[in-house]
Amino acid sequence: MKNLCLFLLLSLALNPLFAQQTQKPMLYGNSWMAITGKPMAATAGAMIFQQGGNAVDAACAMLAATCTMWDTLSWGGETQALIYNPNTKKVIAINAMGIAPTGATVAFFKAKGYNFPPEYGPLAATTPGTPGGLIYMLSKYGSMSLKQVLAPAMHMAAGYAIEAQAANSMERDKELIKTWPYSKKVLLPHLGEKREAPEAGEVFIQKDLLTTLSKMVEAEQAALKKGRTREVALMAAYDRFYKGDIGQEFVRGSKEQGGLITMDDLAKWKPVEEEALSTDYKGIKVYKLKQWTQGPVLLQALNILENFDLKAMGYNSSKYIHTVYQAMNLSFADRDFYYGDPNQNPAEPIKGLLSKDYAKQRASLIRFDKNNANIGPGDPYPYEGKKNPYLNLLKSRGFTPDTASRNFAPKHDLGNNTPKEIYEDRLWRGTTSIEAADKAGWVVSVTPSGGWLPACIAGNTGIGMSQRMQSFVLDSALNPFNVVAPGKRPRVTLSPSLFLKEGKPFISAAVQGGDTQDQNLLQFFLNMAEFDMNVQKATEAANFNTNQLWLSLGGTKTSDREPKPGQILLNANTKEEVRNELKKMGYVLSFSERTSGPINAIYFDWKHNSLQGGSSNHGEDYGIAW
Repeated sequence: MKNLCLFLLLSLALNPLFAQQTQKPMLYGNSWMAITGKPMAATAGAMIFQQGGNAVDAACAMLAATCTMWDTLSWGGETQALIYNPNTKKVIAINAMGIAPTGATVAFFKAKGYNFPPEYGPLAATTPGTPGGLIYMLSKYGSMSLKQVLAPAMHMAAGYAIEAQAANSMERDKELIKTWPYSKKVLLPHLGEKREAPEAGEVFIQKDLLTTLSKMVEAEQAALKKGRTREVALMAAYDRFYKGDIGQEFVRGSKEQGGLITMDDLAKWKPVEEEALSTDYKGIKVYKLKQWTQGPVLLQALNILENFDLKAMGYNSSKYIHTVYQAMNLSFADRDFYYGDPNQNPAEPIKGLLSKDYAKQRASLIRFDKNNANIGPGDPYPYEGKKNPYLNLLKSRGFTPDTASRNFAPKHDLGNNTPKEIYEDRLWRGTTSIEAADKAGWVVSVTPSGGWLPACIAGNTGIGMSQRMQSFVLDSALNPFNVVAPGKRPRVTLSPSLFLKEGKPFISAAVQGGDTQDQNLLQFFLNMAEFDMNVQKATEAANFNTNQLWLSLGGTKTSDREPKPGQILLNANTKEEVRNELKKMGYVLSFSERTSGPINAIYFDWKHNSLQGGSSNHGEDYGIAW
């Protein structure tokens, strides 16, 4: 009997199906797939699919639902998406990031004693991008009306059973919420009681938000009754938000609480359709948003890692972790200095940054005996035939050019003494992700964000304002491309991904988590491309995070944002020998039970003409397929 049991255990261990076991099941479908940060929001996407909508319609419904559920974002935040159009066989990039308002200048914030714009409140707010981004995507690439797509969100605004995560966030941050009158009215329905936020499972009602969404639908439907086209009717809803009574109340409520946004700011802002950036990794075409996001970090890291045999190193071996960590540090050092709004001057050296030759030069700087705690930005300008005009800024920060390597090594180590729990909250803060695909071939990957709890609600709109202004810098020596100015978009962390193979969709993926987004997406992709994991296992697999970067979110002091050189977050199951080897290389280790990040992804199985979905075991993210 003992030998039989041993035989069965060995058989299970060697069985590839057993080896692929995951905490969440893989999703399978051949008609459509909808995955996002909350089960109820995924249901909203499924409802739209069942009514005949395409993947863009479903993604818009999930976006509306997640904003209404305060899934670490609200309606006043920002949206950015990658869309695969099966008719043109091209990837479309949607930029619905708000802009810095009138009066948002370096002098204004410095006069208040800030080294960075604040992380909360009306002065943290860019103009809202999500309503405009949703309407733009729907009008250009969807098939349904705004009334149909917003129906689930409007039903929820009228009252839904709130989940514990959002309810407890409201209770935890209630003292700050109480400083904003309109937030207090909506988010703390039990003022004066021991628990002032809703309880988990309580029916949470948002009358003001329902009124706002109803007004947008009314504008659309009135235009349709007049015989206007679908697109013109959708723009009527857009105009009512950005130029009509909704915008007027938003601006009034913002100004009452000290905000800067004007009606002119709202009217001038528009979502932008862009050409996505891309690179080729071993025959797989990887698409990201432009350098107003951190998306090119993943492209740069892949270009660097292409120079190494990662598979031979072994998944999460000390050499693999070290190599990927170094590649991420090199890429993030460039992000921190060279990324910014491509629609504003100065122009970023993105061609040089994504050059394969530049990546080889950066790869040559990796030492295999120790972490380089002093790594700095490289010089991509020669790789696009130009001279770097910002060497003086790098020198002012203690970086000295090394003509042999074209790298910069600071004369001193940075040290961030922010407590670990506060630092990691800032590192992972905000955002959700949305993935949708349909049988016709439409694929959508979105990483919407902004207006997360504790949010300042603008007047009687029910809309939480964005907090994305904090991602600007006030000192050009930190990043000359991302200095705050009216009309400018901040360089953000938001970063959906699309991967094509042989000209067809291969993977669609996104993850929440601030500065960790492209760290986790990079490793998720390598899990599949190098280590042959299925999509669900790749979303759950143990990742690691570098803290050796400038935080994009956080306090107003420079010390709140500085890198923590050599600090690494590892999975609690990391082998003892790997821990010891990393310590010898100079790493400072910390651990967590789950380090995959809440990754959502769709894999396209062209052998069977079906879809496979993965949703990480990290959070409440959930998917539905048919």
